[in-house]
Amino acid sequence: MNQKKSLKELNLLDKFLFDEAMDDPENVKIMLDIILSQKTKLKHPPQTEKEQRTSTDNRQIRLDVYAIDEDDVIYEVEAQKENTHNLSKRSRLYQGIIDSKLLPPGVVDFNLLNEVLIVLIMPFDLFGYGLYRYTFHMRCEEVPELKLNDGATRIFLNTRGKHPELVSPELIELLKYMERSTDEVSRECKSKRIQEMHRRVCQIKASEKAEVKYMQTWEEKILIKQAGIAEGEQIGRLKEKTELVKKLSNKFSIEQIAEMLEIDISEVEKIIKEIAK
Repeated sequence: MNQKKSLKELNLLDKFLFDEAMDDPENVKIMLDIILSQKTKLKHPPQTEKEQRTSTDNRQIRLDVYAIDEDDVIYEVEAQKENTHNLSKRSRLYQGIIDSKLLPPGVVDFNLLNEVLIVLIMPFDLFGYGLYRYTFHMRCEEVPELKLNDGATRIFLNTRGKHPELVSPELIELLKYMERSTDEVSRECKSKRIQEMHRRVCQIKASEKAEVKYMQTWEEKILIKQAGIAEGEQIGRLKEKTELVKKLSNKFSIEQIAEMLEIDISEVEKIIKEIAK
C-alpha cells in the first residue's frame, strides 16, 4: 500500500477528499458548471459512493458522484488517479447499469430515458492526443456528421493537457486545482468559483470529524490488505502441499507423507481425496 498522506496533503483526485468534498452540493455545482460551461440546478443533494447493480448475480459498481438536475439529466463523475487500462469499457459498464435503473417495469416508451452524462477526471492522457477534454457521442461511421442522439455523453478530462485554446481557462484552472489542491494553486486561479471551492475543501481538511473518518478509512484498507495477503499465503501453502503429496503418494504411505510434511494424517487423506476427484 502506498505511504499514507495526511488529510491536509490530500488532493481532490484522492478518493477520500473527492468524496468528502462532493458531499457538498455547492462543490458539485461548481465542478459541473465549469466542466459543462453552464448553470446547473440540482434537483436533489448529490450522492457519493452510490452502489448500483442490475441484480445480485451481476457485478456491483460504486459511483463516486451521482447527481440529477432539474431537467432530470443524470451526472456521474469519477476521479480516477490511476490508469487501470480499462476506463473506456468501465465507462460503458457504468452507462449500462445507470440506464437499466431509469425506466420502471411496464414502461414501453424508451424516449423517457434520462439523458446521462459520465465524466472521468484523470491526471494522465488516456488517448494520447494531448487534449484536456475528450467528449464522446454515438455517431454513424458512414455519415460522421450524423449523431445517434441517444442522450448519452461520456467525457474524459486530462489534468495535463497541452492545448489550452480548445477549452476554457477556468476548466484548466479547475483541473490543475484538482491535481494539486493547495493554497498556492488556489491563489494562482483567477476563478472566484475555484477559490470558493478551495475554501470549502480547507474546511474539510481542518475538520476533526473528517480526520477521524480518514484514519478509520485508512485502517480499514490496511486490514483488508492484510487479510488478502494472509488468504493468498494460505492458498499458496495449500497448493504447495497438494503438489508435494501428489509427488510423494506413489512412493510413500500416508503416514510417511504426513511425517515428512509435518501435517496431520487426516489432512493428507483429505488432499489425496481432492487429487483423486
